[in-house]
Amino acid sequence: MTIRTQRVILAILAATGAFTGPWAAFAPQSFYDNFPGFGRHWVNVDGPYNEHLVRDVGATYLALMVLALLAAVSMERIAVLVAAATTLTFGVLHFSYHVHHLDVYDSVDSILNMTALGGSILLAALLLIPPRETSATRVPNV
Repeated sequence: MTIRTQRVILAILAATGAFTGPWAAFAPQSFYDNFPGFGRHWVNVDGPYNEHLVRDVGATYLALMVLALLAAVSMERIAVLVAAATTLTFGVLHFSYHVHHLDVYDSVDSILNMTALGGSILLAALLLIPPRETSATRVPNV
């Protein structure tokens, strides 16, 4: 995996936060009623509305977005690892809840939900692979 590939992965993870975070944080009722959009409903089928919890979800996604963006800009290995570990921690716990509560979804939404949540876990796990050196990143011998 190259540094460029890692940067793309971080950008995708940041985009996930940019889509989910502001919506949940600043329009929690709309998020509850309509997430993920496109005529699908993944939140309101799973329990009563709680503004506090929805806003907290938004804040979490915004924090993950900021972390992914900072790692993508700096590409410092420790920043990439922290972004990966944090996203994995959130993602695995989030996935674990949903995998045990798929009964509230139809087949299409179950597949889409698991694909979206599992995809974030996979992308974050890929960031744990050390980047390989390329001619652009190799330090010349002096």
